[in-house]
Amino acid sequence: MGQQLTDDLSRLLAGRKPDLMDKRGEFSVLVPLVEGDEGLSLLYEVRAKTMHSQPGEICFPGGRAEGNETPEECALRETWEELAIPPRAVHILGRLDFIAHRAGFLMHAVAAKVDREAVEHMHPGPDEVDETFLVPLEYLLTHPPMDLSYKLVPEPGPDFPYEQAGIPRDYAWRLGRETVPVYRWRDRVIWGLTGRITRNLLGYIRRLPRET
Repeated sequence: MGQQLTDDLSRLLAGRKPDLMDKRGEFSVLVPLVEGDEGLSLLYEVRAKTMHSQPGEICFPGGRAEGNETPEECALRETWEELAIPPRAVHILGRLDFIAHRAGFLMHAVAAKVDREAVEHMHPGPDEVDETFLVPLEYLLTHPPMDLSYKLVPEPGPDFPYEQAGIPRDYAWRLGRETVPVYRWRDRVIWGLTGRITRNLLGYIRRLPRET
């Protein structure tokens, strides 16, 4: 049985792409670059205050993947559902780095250039989006964010089996730390996952040769 099991496991794992362990979900957002009077700008949404999750926060269009959707397919569908920007007006540039969130989900970010005309004629869905706004890329590149840093502290419940695990009740748990960039634009504050994705995009742009 042992040999059969290891042979079967070898076949199962062969060529498999590793995934996030204990994943609870997979999400994708579009990171929309729009050409305007001030050059390229990033398009952001303000989530509707009536939404159950994160009402009033600033985000990119996106949401949970359905079925076997790729990150690109999910981002395009969510952009259409939230802003009525059709996929034909979205030109995918590529994926940014993904986020393995401590809540157990994967967040993909797909950079794209969106036709200006489509943005000018978009219709944000009031159930999900209160409003949208543009931030010039040059402003974000020349105005570094404030870094918000905080500890992530494990808090085991009273039923944790300290004695069986052979550790004292005052065990020195390894603390985590997260640093979140906070961008300010006029009266807006862009932070959280959206701030991290913005920072990731800007990091790639800074690697590119700049026009002189």
